[in-house]
Amino acid sequence: MTDTRYQSPLGTRYASPAMQQLWGEAHRVGLWRRLWLALMEEERGLGIAIPERAVEELRAHLDDADLVSAAQYERRFRHDVMAHVHALGDQAPAARPFIHLGATSAYVTDNADLMVMRDGLRLLLGRLAALLRALATFATRHAALPCLAYTHFQPAQLTTVGKRATLWAQDFGFDAEELCHRVEGLVFLGCKGTTGTQASFLELFQGAHDKVRELDRRIAGRMGFAGPVPVSGQTYPRKVDSAVLDALSGLAQSASKMAADLRLLQHEGELLEPFESEQIGSSAMAYKRNPMRAERITALGRFLMSLQQNAAQTAATQWLERTLDDSANRRLVLPEAFLTADAILILATNIVTGLEVREPVIARHVAEQMPYMATERWLMLGVGAGGDRQALHEVVRTESQAVATRVSEGHPNDLMERLAAHPAFARIPASALAAELAPGQYTGRSEAQVGEFLSEYLEPVIARTAAHAAPASAEEVRV
Repeated sequence: MTDTRYQSPLGTRYASPAMQQLWGEAHRVGLWRRLWLALMEEERGLGIAIPERAVEELRAHLDDADLVSAAQYERRFRHDVMAHVHALGDQAPAARPFIHLGATSAYVTDNADLMVMRDGLRLLLGRLAALLRALATFATRHAALPCLAYTHFQPAQLTTVGKRATLWAQDFGFDAEELCHRVEGLVFLGCKGTTGTQASFLELFQGAHDKVRELDRRIAGRMGFAGPVPVSGQTYPRKVDSAVLDALSGLAQSASKMAADLRLLQHEGELLEPFESEQIGSSAMAYKRNPMRAERITALGRFLMSLQQNAAQTAATQWLERTLDDSANRRLVLPEAFLTADAILILATNIVTGLEVREPVIARHVAEQMPYMATERWLMLGVGAGGDRQALHEVVRTESQAVATRVSEGHPNDLMERLAAHPAFARIPASALAAELAPGQYTGRSEAQVGEFLSEYLEPVIARTAAHAAPASAEEVRV
């Protein structure tokens, strides 16, 4: 029978199986069991009398948790961690007396969350590396292709298609650097006890402070962290979540900016996102080719950016050593944020790798605006031929405005012809004016900037990103 309950579109449509599994229940419980195993083994190694058989039985049941049994226990106990302690004890009876020894719930819940976030960041870095490589390829291919640059979405000067792509790549490069920083600096809660004082562990080791500290360090190392957080309450500081969400929000901002630019450029007919052979743009308007991928990035980005404020509020409202009003909130916010970021990067890479560049349309738009952009050069030609700069400027101003009015009415841009025929420019051959209409003269250092940006900034960022990244496979984009 089909499950009729609500399912998040992030799971059914947008996020990758890899990210979904990372935040799934089975993976989370597997991490809890590994944390309990690490605690038991390290306590035993530091002198606590735990039988080897207890360790062996626990080790044999890391990935076969009976979630149905655990759910039944939770209905009785109304406590998820203790439900899993009992369910594991049923599977590993020799380990039952020693599971969770000295620990509080946050030992497994918080440390596991940190491990999932670390691995989630690494998966996102893998996707970011793929996106940055795609943008680098695109920018290189179109480094010298002149196009209109806009300010206020009004034609300004010329840039190149490749140079514009470096603006998107730089934003994502900043995000990659921030995510690398978060992975490198992510703290581990370790073994801190009920209020962070480690009192239970100090009692367990009969007042041996050095053993308590060593236990904390050993478990952090086993889980792949440089060390535990220096001090804590019962939980790790929720500022960690807020900082991670800051980074994910930044990624959403970059993607949303690129998506908005692409939607504008698709309207202009210059750059078009991929459109498959049997794809339908509209159920009613069969001719339409809508930028649905870029629009989805905008929608998902808006959602992800809203989650950042949620994490900030949670960090700001924690009471003293801990309060539980963060729990239900974090169960929603953290997975949704990572799944949304995952979906955004899948879409962004899909778009960039399949962008269609309509060079004739770009060239036509450039040609329509070139006479306006050439006016300063024509002014200098007129002065060089003995004309009065101020008088020439006035001629250019009045003729440009007259032409702009005619162009808005559907007439062609004949500014060059008008100036060539004007007495003020009579000393300048029309061929000399026409020679100033070559677009390549107006893109400044755009092409050079692309090469410099890629070699001096982006390539090192990609290398750093790849060093922290987990492999990220290509994913199908669903409607």
